Amino acid sequence: MADFEGQWPVAKYHFRVTIDGEQISFQEVSGLEASTDVIEYRHGDSEVFSKIKQAGLVKTTNLVLKKGVFDSDSRLVDLFQKIYDKQYYSEEGERMDIVVELLNETGDTVMTWNIEKAFPIKLTGTNLKSDANEVSIETIEFAYEGIKTEV
Repeated sequence: MADFEGQWPVAKYHFRVTIDGEQISFQEVSGLEASTDVIEYRHGDSEVFSKIKQAGLVKTTNLVLKKGVFDSDSRLVDLFQKIYDKQYYSEEGERMDIVVELLNETGDTVMTWNIEKAFPIKLTGTNLKSDANEVSIETIEFAYEGIKTEV
């Protein structure tokens, strides 16, 4: 008997992003990742002729969010503007939490990524091309200190 018989994997196109309590629609989310380095050690009088391995510090990548540009929507610019106001420079500063939720076909949350102590590090405006027939996309990138996944 196969696992999850009669079920399909959840599609990745139905998701919700909440930044510091405000829900913002995005086209794409990437950077939901944490990893750890391996620490290898061997003391000189060990009878075992190999190294001991253990987990090191956990590190995270950057969270990258992309969305369409809308008239009179300056939310991403406003978030990044706080860098110029020096509001994110200390750990006690105005860092924010970001929640990314993967939703099923009925809109129920299937998986949640809780991003902790995030602050914007890069804001990219859309590229402009006179003969293009595409939507304008802006990108914001966040550094963060922790990620917790809930299923």
